[in-house]
Amino acid sequence: MRPRMNTQSELNFQPSNLEITNQYYRKYDAISSILDDNPGIVDAIHRELVQALEEAAVEDRHGAKFKYTSDTILRIVLCQIIEGCSLREIVIRIDDSNFLRSFVSICNGPMIDFTTFCRLKNLIGPETWKQVNELLARAAVKGGLIDGEQLRLDTTAVETNIHWPTDSSLLWDTYRTLARLLERIREIDPVLVGDQRLLIKKVKRLQQKIARKATKHPSAGPTLEPLYIQLIRLVERICEWSGDIGTALAGNLARHRYPTLDQATMEFLLQQIIHYGVLGEQVIDQACRRIVDKEKVPNKEKIFSIFEPHTELLKRGKAAKPIEFGHMIQIGQVDGKFITDYDVFEAKPVEYELIGPALEHHKRLFGTYPDKVAADKGYYESMKQIDHLGKKIEVVAIAKKGKRTEEQTLRETDPAFRHAQRFRAGVEGTISFLKRVLGLFRCYNKGWEHYTATVGATILAHNLLLLARC
Repeated sequence: MRPRMNTQSELNFQPSNLEITNQYYRKYDAISSILDDNPGIVDAIHRELVQALEEAAVEDRHGAKFKYTSDTILRIVLCQIIEGCSLREIVIRIDDSNFLRSFVSICNGPMIDFTTFCRLKNLIGPETWKQVNELLARAAVKGGLIDGEQLRLDTTAVETNIHWPTDSSLLWDTYRTLARLLERIREIDPVLVGDQRLLIKKVKRLQQKIARKATKHPSAGPTLEPLYIQLIRLVERICEWSGDIGTALAGNLARHRYPTLDQATMEFLLQQIIHYGVLGEQVIDQACRRIVDKEKVPNKEKIFSIFEPHTELLKRGKAAKPIEFGHMIQIGQVDGKFITDYDVFEAKPVEYELIGPALEHHKRLFGTYPDKVAADKGYYESMKQIDHLGKKIEVVAIAKKGKRTEEQTLRETDPAFRHAQRFRAGVEGTISFLKRVLGLFRCYNKGWEHYTATVGATILAHNLLLLARC
């Protein structure tokens, strides 16, 4: 039976004489105690990893089999977020630290390699992280560590890991990706691909020429059109070519014409060709509409990256960053900075529609509505909305946009309203901490599922750090 955690730890015979080091130790010791006191958290992770961990066993230096546990994977994920490391960096840091080895329950066993860790980490889905955060919040309520008298809400943007999208760069991304896939197929089956040349250097020079002209001469739109048409034709040609090869490859795979290993590789390459071929057609379509037809394409119909096609263009009215590429998230926070709820939105939400679900979640968690709820002006819809909320909540601190009547001015200058608004401002510090310290300014994991899971894991790390200080 696969164990979910190691219960035996090593003794520490060499404590540090530096207070700052002991503070570092106490932080992780407190997190370890919280996880030990809430076994349901590890149980939820264990259900996702139990089968995959059977394949992750390795031999230690004495030739014995060492089996990693779900508890170990969870703790390495937390270390990665708290320490702000990449996959490679965190396995090196833990491998080189006796204390962190003890925290993740590896001790003298062989350290997990970053490839295996990445695979296991990605198996923990966003629903599991949501469940784990809910379990921790309920434990904090039960232990009297947080109360639900006040609730503050705010939204922010978390960027996806993409470059600034232009039509030429997206066309180049499409060409080079399909070219790379065709070259891999040619290595296995040269006859299938044939002798037709891939014009990678030509397409790259063409894209760079467009980019330079557009940068130096922003008003040079008409002179760029012939270059764009040439680039679009080259990308159309490779899309058609890869589509024909994909059809022929599908027939070969159906007849099992390749050895077992090559068959599996070709199946993967076929999936990739189909995937990027569809996205490439979309890139070509929007480039033709914008450059050739002079059509203004709505943002909802655009694709901003073929590698992160779920990315959304966000305009939040920020002077320093008028345009962002990513997704909106909402956090609900109570007094003491504990994040009791969070949501990740694939499409930018209407903020005032989020208040109802947030209050209902708060009631399920604490058994009652908060005495005060505070949010910024984006959550304001109408006085009718404020009056409706006021029947359930004592203070609704949501300021009105635009001009105010005398009655609305009196409401917003009331001491209780102003006190709640000062409480609301604290959520900005939390958002800054999530982005600046825990790395949530940008998600480096690929795909929508992993994006959402990264937000959930970061929220868990924040809450554990908060409880560790109590």
